[in-house]
Amino acid sequence: MIAHIFENRCTGCHSCVAACPTHVFDAGEGGVPVIARIDQCQTCYMCELYCEADAIYVDPDQHAAATIAPEAILEAGHAGRLRHDYGWDRPPDPDRGHLSDFWRLGPLLREGAEIAARRHALKRAQA
Repeated sequence: MIAHIFENRCTGCHSCVAACPTHVFDAGEGGVPVIARIDQCQTCYMCELYCEADAIYVDPDQHAAATIAPEAILEAGHAGRLRHDYGWDRPPDPDRGHLSDFWRLGPLLREGAEIAARRHALKRAQA
């Protein structure tokens, strides 16, 4: 689940706002996005992947907000790690353009869909 936005790293590009499939963010007045609907977060990591400033950390726990301190996130090197691990910090292949990188989304989108399905089933069972 979305855990933290590092305001001092954020450039105000709002890539995270545009990339989020469930509209978790609102554009903030000072340029920094606001986590407006945390309950809609699917833990799909799209916001973290699209944040070129490494200003977003998504915690792998999809059921609860993270309890990890922002300082610990930075010390452990978690901010932006997913983007770097998946190679999103490399320039696109000049022969194929940005489409050459879309294969990387498959595992993340599948995991996000599975998380969303489990959360939906849990909510229906609790209703």
